[in-house]
Amino acid sequence: MSAVVVEAKDLRKTYPVRRSMFRAPAQLQAVGGVSFTLEEGRTLAVVGESGCGKSTLARMVALIEPPTQGSLVLDGTDAVQTPASERKRLRRAVQMVFQNPYGSLNPRKKIGAVLEAPLAINTDMKPAERAERARAMLAQVGLRPEFANRYPHMFSGGQRQRIAIARALMAGPKLVVADEPVSALDVSIQAQVLNLLADLQQEFRLAYLFISHDLAVVRHIAHDVLVMYLGHVMEQGPKAKIYAQPLHPYTHALLASTPGLAARGRPRIVLQGELPSPLHPPAGCVFSTRCPYAQDLCRRERPLPRALDERLVACHFADDFLRKGFPEESLADNAQLAGRAGSLEGVSP
Repeated sequence: MSAVVVEAKDLRKTYPVRRSMFRAPAQLQAVGGVSFTLEEGRTLAVVGESGCGKSTLARMVALIEPPTQGSLVLDGTDAVQTPASERKRLRRAVQMVFQNPYGSLNPRKKIGAVLEAPLAINTDMKPAERAERARAMLAQVGLRPEFANRYPHMFSGGQRQRIAIARALMAGPKLVVADEPVSALDVSIQAQVLNLLADLQQEFRLAYLFISHDLAVVRHIAHDVLVMYLGHVMEQGPKAKIYAQPLHPYTHALLASTPGLAARGRPRIVLQGELPSPLHPPAGCVFSTRCPYAQDLCRRERPLPRALDERLVACHFADDFLRKGFPEESLADNAQLAGRAGSLEGVSP
């Protein structure tokens, strides 16, 4: 049985937003209660539209920001209430790969110095040992060791992302948080970097928290998928289950909008409008303002994620979607569908 690297329970992050001198700050909930477990050698992909809270979740797991509520256990240690003596070890156990490889590298330092920095901060290695380790890591990610004497601007985007991955691995982490690591790269280079991440995961038994909006990329690298919308979990479970038959209308809409992933014969959901303001989220289901199947029950009561078909789904009608599939979008305004508050019985798929 694989060891658990990350265990998050009901993680929440709220930011105070100033409004005026005479009004109390508003509360913006970026993440509204996310729970998951991630084992070594596995990848959990967090997907959703911009503004759904996936990057905020990544920063909390990477210990960049503390959660407002909830618990986070990294490598068997409480990362929220950890004492200062344990904090240094925890920061070595989790590293981050950012979206923009050039922006995450110091342009004034040579690559060798960039890679040696984590070892200089966290270990007692001598300079010669650090330099040797940096050259070996460059070779590990498919770059020539002599590149250690070059500056970041002398590399292509794909090479810089390989360098960013090498730096993340220098401290020997157990978890790598990758926030859109290939979105700034050409498609051909994306495949190379994804294959590199898969090879490194297999060799070092790394756990990945992979943040992405590209479901085609997620299908290539993930084992499990967590779908977020406005800070809440819509659907969560094994990749194969979710891609074969999504049970939440939002997941279905994301898959249908991705070229090559839309299933033939499956009705397409076209989302209308923009994300609601996180300062004033809908009272019921946060997706109810854009869901073509929303009913009065959805607008009154917020569904909590519940176990169904080996996954968690936050939808009142997920049982009906499992049995019958998604009805045509045009049926959403049908009186027979709109008049039913608790079931989609009688609607033909």
